[in-house]
Amino acid sequence: MNIERIIEGALEANGYVLWQKDGGEAYVIDPGYAASRYTKFAKAHALRPKAILLTHTHHDHAGKAAHLAEAFGCPVMAQREELDYYKGRVDEILEGGERLDLGGEQIDVLHTPGHTAGGLCFYSAKSRVAFTGDTVFNVDIGYTHFAGGSAERMKNSLREVVGKWADGITIHPGHGDPATMKAVREINRDYIDMTSV
Repeated sequence: MNIERIIEGALEANGYVLWQKDGGEAYVIDPGYAASRYTKFAKAHALRPKAILLTHTHHDHAGKAAHLAEAFGCPVMAQREELDYYKGRVDEILEGGERLDLGGEQIDVLHTPGHTAGGLCFYSAKSRVAFTGDTVFNVDIGYTHFAGGSAERMKNSLREVVGKWADGITIHPGHGDPATMKAVREINRDYIDMTSV
């Protein structure tokens, strides 16, 4: 899997383009800003985005989703519980547990509420990567005080989903740099505190 990170906005949010080969299909994750950077990148690599995937629907992650869905002729996909708080465009509902295909590579959709009620992570066992949105970062975790957020659900997501990933898995978060789960377990104090018995 090829991964292009696009960093934009006052909050320096990370959006991503995933693809296997130039001229093939792609997914766009969390395009909060800079729609033109996504369209130019897709054009430069002759990519055909299959969907806009939202880890959650805060503006810095979903702000340009509808615009790009129109530009690419593809759906916006988000978790059902996000619709309780988000009034923007969502074309296809995800529950968690679905498996998406990208050129023969399986991407698992994992429901990880906590930062928001409908938080999602997108995980590829083949490429050993996870796109975590604002669930877990390299050195901290997402705030839980926003509408739909829950510290208890965050704790469960970190323990029962994120905590099961092997040390060699690399997380690509919604803000900040990627990190291996080994590093997260060693230096991310918020994660350590949340997952300790």
